[in-house]
Amino acid sequence: MKKRFNITGTCYPEKHYMADVSEKWEKALDMIDYGDYFIINRPRQYGKTTALYAMAEILRQKEDYLVFSVSFEGVGDTMFTDEKLFPKGFIGLLVSYARFGAPELVTWLQEAALKVKNMQELSEFITDFAEKTDRKLVLFIDEVDKSSNNQLFVNFLAMLRHKYLSQKFEKTFHSVVLAGLHDVKSLKLKLRPDDEKKYNSPWNIAADFLVDMNLQVTEIKPMLDAYVANTGVVMDTQEMSERLFYYTSGYPFLVSKLCKTIDEEIRPKKAEQTWTEADLKESLRLLLRESNTNFDTLIKSLENDKALYDFVYGIIMEGDIIYYNNDEPIILQGIMHGIFKDDGHIKIHNRIYEERLYNYMVAKTLVAMSSGLNYAEHFKTENNGLNMPAALLKFQQFMKEEFSEKDKTFLERQGRLVFLSFLTPVLNGKGQTFKEVQVSEEKRLDIVATYFQHKYIIELKRWYGEEAHQRGLNQLADYLDIHSVKEGYIVIFEYNKIKSWRSEWIEHQGKRIFAVWV
Repeated sequence: MKKRFNITGTCYPEKHYMADVSEKWEKALDMIDYGDYFIINRPRQYGKTTALYAMAEILRQKEDYLVFSVSFEGVGDTMFTDEKLFPKGFIGLLVSYARFGAPELVTWLQEAALKVKNMQELSEFITDFAEKTDRKLVLFIDEVDKSSNNQLFVNFLAMLRHKYLSQKFEKTFHSVVLAGLHDVKSLKLKLRPDDEKKYNSPWNIAADFLVDMNLQVTEIKPMLDAYVANTGVVMDTQEMSERLFYYTSGYPFLVSKLCKTIDEEIRPKKAEQTWTEADLKESLRLLLRESNTNFDTLIKSLENDKALYDFVYGIIMEGDIIYYNNDEPIILQGIMHGIFKDDGHIKIHNRIYEERLYNYMVAKTLVAMSSGLNYAEHFKTENNGLNMPAALLKFQQFMKEEFSEKDKTFLERQGRLVFLSFLTPVLNGKGQTFKEVQVSEEKRLDIVATYFQHKYIIELKRWYGEEAHQRGLNQLADYLDIHSVKEGYIVIFEYNKIKSWRSEWIEHQGKRIFAVWV
């Protein structure tokens, strides 16, 4: 059977190229063997459903397990409106799975569904169910967010919790695994008709699920090896795996999306059957220009929460150093949506998200600045490069003409964003930028801009005096060495009342650096 890279729904080994995450499943299966109840709460498109499917398939091969894997997605709201309807709906989900997973139980389950009328009788049904088999009964429930703010679901979890604590006296599920965006241990749940919310913990028995579901290089490489073996494409799978991880930090959807684009959109247009770094960069460019549900969810999470937007802005544009605090709601909110990662201090999860969020913030600024930015082709050179010194001088002129002393507070906060908004039409869709905030008292922002085959390193920083300026030049020279570039650029923001508006070429440590003050 032909295989492809999958970015929608469950991944199946016989149909899709998949990362080798067997070690992750072993850790989760160990928790099930111990009889743990837990939740896999991860962002959208993170492989939760695939994880449940893979574990269910493994458990089905074991004689001492009987597993039921159900989902609350697509069941409608009626099931959660009446205590008489919930038990029948829940058992109905078990019947649907039993048709292919345990057909010998279908009739018994259907008959039970006719008798169970409330939560107490559902509890008794679960005991009868567990007693009916000598195997360990395991329940997986996917898409629990569908109902996690519903009183009946809270009651259901509370009932499972009570049975878990009383399992010495009454049989119940050996293990229960929930999957969803939220951690239901700490959800604010609607408990009263007037929508007043308070914390309720019906799931405080849950063990912590500490498995890292980000794909690692060693897990990506077997997927690419399988692809090479199946297609004959020439590729350095180790190097490509490392570059995929570099850009995605192992976010499963992003890894698969980049691979899928190369395989289905870029490779067919090439004469030679190869995967190269250039192909990956083209896939990145195409991804950052498209709209998809993953990006839409990312942006929506910021649009709906101004505090989260400002928090992200501070990290991206200002280089704010925020150390992880698991009691800080806004940090937990960002981690839940896959925006942040804990790397000693809070960072944007991956370079693609960082770039996408930059573009989003830049686009908002471009609307306000559009009248001054109609010069996309002015700086293009004959060899398909950019006259970057001329572009930076144009930016200096733009700042001098468009902003005055009264804009000082705005520029101190958004000067970098104004520059990135300026740079976007210069690149004009023929290149892209990747940025990296440098942790120092200068809060430098290094920009790697590509335009066709050319690369430009631009550093943005505030003016803190000559001594700090020399340190900045040293750091920029080191950064140019890393990228094997001999020429670099620096934009220095002066927030003094009297600006110098100067520019100069600087020879420093064997590098040529063009500097402009704005």
